[in-house]
Amino acid sequence: MELRLASPEQVAAVYRRDLKPSFPPAELKPLENIQAMCRDGCYRPWCLFDGEEIAGECFLWLGRPGWALLDYLCVAEDRRNGGAGALMLELLRRAEPEGSVILVESEAPVHAPDPAMAERRLGFYARCGLRTAGYDTDVFGAHYKTLYLSEGPVPDERLMEENRFIYQDRFPREKYDRYVRIPRDPAAEPVAQVPWNED
Repeated sequence: MELRLASPEQVAAVYRRDLKPSFPPAELKPLENIQAMCRDGCYRPWCLFDGEEIAGECFLWLGRPGWALLDYLCVAEDRRNGGAGALMLELLRRAEPEGSVILVESEAPVHAPDPAMAERRLGFYARCGLRTAGYDTDVFGAHYKTLYLSEGPVPDERLMEENRFIYQDRFPREKYDRYVRIPRDPAAEPVAQVPWNED
């Protein structure tokens, strides 16, 4: 299996097949937004190919050079529990430029609809070698733990700066201020969940 960038048609196909059934509205960008970000050069739609069949996807939202946010990691339903997710992260590490830092937002169990699943997801990332940052985020009402994939430890202040930049670079100021909290106040309740593209 190999990691390759998907065509617009392949992105649309895996969006409908994998992402739409797997992510709630507050966590799922509309396909049109993903396609626009690909055209704008701030998104890399990596997919895991087994021949010509796509076994999963790990889409990157790009920040400044050397920085990205793992926007979606998803394995095709018939390929789950077979190591495809861990393989994608390992191939992603090799595919991205040396020294890159990849941020990851994973649902915080405390506010997750399925806390056990959220715990398993965090355990998966830990087994794959991701580090846990010292801050959480709240994006469109979803409370996330922050993790990152890098060659070594990175100070939280630096992680937060680049984490903020990724959203601020794409969103108007009013939208960012209304829907994004980096870092999230640990004492705060999450804001009401809204679809990703609500104005």
